[in-house]
Amino acid sequence: MKTTLLLLAVWLLAAAGPAAAQIDTTRARYYQPVFASVGVTSGVAYGSAVTYTGTTQALLMDIYQPAGDTVKRRPLVIFAHQGGFLIGSRTDAYMVAVCTRLARLGYVAASIDYRLGFPITGLLAPADTVGVAQAAFRGMQDMRAAVRFFRKDAASAKTYRVHPGYIAAGGSSAGAFMALEVGYLDKASEVPAYLDLAALGGIEGQSGNPGPSSAVFAVVNLSGATQSPGYIEAGNAPLCSVHGTADRTVPYLQGKIGSILPPKYVYGSGRLHPRATAVGVANTLRPLRGAGHIPFETSAAYADTTFWTIRDFLRPLLRRAGTPLAVRPGAAGPAAQAYPTPAHDAVQLIIPAAWRQLGEAQLIDATGRVVRRLDPRAAGLRLPRGALTAGIYSLKFPGQAPLRIVFE
Repeated sequence: MKTTLLLLAVWLLAAAGPAAAQIDTTRARYYQPVFASVGVTSGVAYGSAVTYTGTTQALLMDIYQPAGDTVKRRPLVIFAHQGGFLIGSRTDAYMVAVCTRLARLGYVAASIDYRLGFPITGLLAPADTVGVAQAAFRGMQDMRAAVRFFRKDAASAKTYRVHPGYIAAGGSSAGAFMALEVGYLDKASEVPAYLDLAALGGIEGQSGNPGPSSAVFAVVNLSGATQSPGYIEAGNAPLCSVHGTADRTVPYLQGKIGSILPPKYVYGSGRLHPRATAVGVANTLRPLRGAGHIPFETSAAYADTTFWTIRDFLRPLLRRAGTPLAVRPGAAGPAAQAYPTPAHDAVQLIIPAAWRQLGEAQLIDATGRVVRRLDPRAAGLRLPRGALTAGIYSLKFPGQAPLRIVFE
């Protein structure tokens, strides 16, 4: 009898899945406001970065936690404010409201400042605006640094008691552009050449906290859009969107962004969710019929609808396994990148600063033969094809995982 009960208990634990012991969602936690008050830690520095004007900006955030909470590892939602990459701050009223409401449910929430501003004239590409795209990219890099900040804390001081496998990225309008890129822009080949990925510092950027993964377990997109629905691929993080169907600033379907912003062609929530469904990514879309841009920031009714949508989307995900936390190659700095791939004439390289001291890199062909040697200290690392034949090569830096190079 005892053996039978033991086997039954083991079976029940297995059936519950690996996430069952990760986040406890019982006793209405993460669904009802079980905490009466919230504590806010203001002005926490999570990194620094160079702005488009060349100055260095300290990156700050406010962190919201349920007062009196004793749980040791809690899920986190990082939010970025609206403002067209020109205005706004972490203390905007909607950021304060949504972070406070999430913390009352039991979440840790953070509202971040990020780099604002971009040159508006003289940087136009066909059907696009380089300045806006670069601003979104810089914001994405800053948000990734915030994700890494909490993972570093979780692995050391545990000041904020965040579970490193359950960190979500969210934002409103411009902030949603950033969150979408954090969740789905993960390959150098997806970055338009005119953005100059090398000059921007690669996808991970250099905003701080190098080493830990910047992957997220979910994305919350409030009236946002992205450059291509194709960024969303099988295996990506689940997506939740709330968007007004009559939005004339960030199109619900697709088109150019409006208001005072320079023209940039984007794809809104109404196009992103069919893509997510097609590739098997879990998703929720709440269209606000006839509503304009970010109505949840000015209407209590829309704010409630939006919050309940976020709540109902996130809570079931807490019962799943969290984000894999494998450390990326080159943990002493941002991940190395090689693009485009495949390439015809040359490959551009972005490597962590620490790799420049590792010594000579070797390009190895499919037979194991060294066909090229590269000095990592050279400025503007570029690998020309020259006389190399089409095929797959490995670029090996001492002590690091090789980079895959493909010439066609």
